[in-house]
Amino acid sequence: MNRTARAPDLARIATVGVVGAGFMGAQLALHIATRGYPVAVVDQSMDALRRMRRGHEEELDRHLAAEALSATERTAVLERIRASSDLAASFGNVDLVIEAVPERLDLKRAVFEELDRVCPSRTILATNSSSIRISHLEDATGRPDRVLNAHFYPPVWQRPMVELMRGSATSDETVRCVGRFARSVGLTPLMVRKESTGFLFNRVWRAIKRETLHLVDEGVASVDDVDRAWMICWEMPIGPFGVMDVIGLDVVLDIEQVYYAESGDPRDAPPRLLIDKVAAGELGVKAGRGFYRYPHPAYQDPAWRLGEADDVTADVTQEGADQ
Repeated sequence: MNRTARAPDLARIATVGVVGAGFMGAQLALHIATRGYPVAVVDQSMDALRRMRRGHEEELDRHLAAEALSATERTAVLERIRASSDLAASFGNVDLVIEAVPERLDLKRAVFEELDRVCPSRTILATNSSSIRISHLEDATGRPDRVLNAHFYPPVWQRPMVELMRGSATSDETVRCVGRFARSVGLTPLMVRKESTGFLFNRVWRAIKRETLHLVDEGVASVDDVDRAWMICWEMPIGPFGVMDVIGLDVVLDIEQVYYAESGDPRDAPPRLLIDKVAAGELGVKAGRGFYRYPHPAYQDPAWRLGEADDVTADVTQEGADQ
């Protein structure tokens, strides 16, 4: 048991660990490092760690080109991020660990068991899960008072908020400590006052996601028209299907399975449309194809928003002229 002998001190978070170098973990590491914190990132895949590094360099280069940071600051941010496949060696002296592995309960429980074993007793353990409650993970540790949900939204620098949700024994001080940390990295902490699958915003998003998927699966509307309706109505640059492509359709499916497993309601079952996309390897942006093709999705074309390529009014107009 690799634990410090001193009593837990939750007054200040100075060092951070992230488990998972994927889409969300990589963003968290970069955002936290830009705010001056040293960050240790652990992933069993060296390829994932290398992709993370390239992604960080490219993102910082964009900021450099926009004169949002200097070359010296760019170097300093990269130096604050330590990548490794060795969890025990990386997290021996961290104050907060954020888990960002795939949305599978068995995997997350295994990660929390290992974190509890290698991290100091003072360390707060948070999950970035977008659907799994911390109460399903807390008994994998011996520190239920120092675990919580801390759900961030991508891209972190454009959606500066984090939802905090306690488990059955999470202490007030743990929540306050993570809330202070969130503010220190420019994020607004949102408190979920009772356990809720999907937390706060994702319950709203889930209702939108479910209805849009079923609209298309039932043949009521096309992917394009659903997204057009959303983008026109809310003056947004992307619609629900485009957002799902960014998240990753495999991740979306995992999340939908969590809701379905909890409710048992057939209406919560993932629609065949989504299942078939994932089975075909059409996972969204990361695969080059999902509901749209990438890197240049159709919805970025102004003509697409107008529906000119598949204009249903053309025949209607001609029919009216013939009468």
